[in-house]
Amino acid sequence: MPTTVAEGGCICGAIRYRVSGTPTNSMVCHCQSCRRVAGAPVVAWVTFPNAQFQLLRGQPSEFHSSEPVRRSFCAACGTPLTYQHSDGAGFVDITTCTLDNPNLFPPTHHSWLSDDLTWVRFGDGLPTFQESRHEAAA
Repeated sequence: MPTTVAEGGCICGAIRYRVSGTPTNSMVCHCQSCRRVAGAPVVAWVTFPNAQFQLLRGQPSEFHSSEPVRRSFCAACGTPLTYQHSDGAGFVDITTCTLDNPNLFPPTHHSWLSDDLTWVRFGDGLPTFQESRHEAAA
């Protein structure tokens, strides 16, 4: 994946952010909690070290979608923005499609197919994992 600087934000413009460097992960998540938070069948995520993520404008609201997971969103328009898991301290997952140019960070795999909807079909040929890619490697 490219080493780059990219910006993004919510749909209403209240929140703007910048990422820099090379992401550590880029994937499409099929888990139930991501689907419910986004109201979508899947959510694409790109992961950066916290030091490579900078808020430029606004302050997102946060909530715990489960005990180890903290998510942020724009309180004005509801756009989901970030995901942070206590097991991944030091890293932030950013909703790929909140980037001004989401094509900069195409996904490398699909995770959490164990939660997948029966009517979701991808033909992109990317690797798939029943849970997370990291748990499959363990």
